[in-house]
Amino acid sequence: MGSLLPILLLVLAGVLAGGVLSLHRQGAPRGAVVVTALLAVLAAVAGGLWLLPGEGS
Repeated sequence: MGSLLPILLLVLAGVLAGGVLSLHRQGAPRGAVVVTALLAVLAAVAGGLWLLPGEGS
C-alpha cells in the first residue's frame, strides 16, 4: 500500500486539475475554481513529496 498511495494522490491531482478546467469553462464561481485548484496542488505536492527518499525508508 505504501507505493500505491503516491500514485493515487497524483491521479487525484490530475482529476482535480481536469475539474478546474471544466469548472472554469462552465463559468463556475471563482471560489469553487480556486478551492478545487488548491486541492489539486495539495494532492500533487503530497504525492511528489511522498516519493522523495526519507529517513523512514
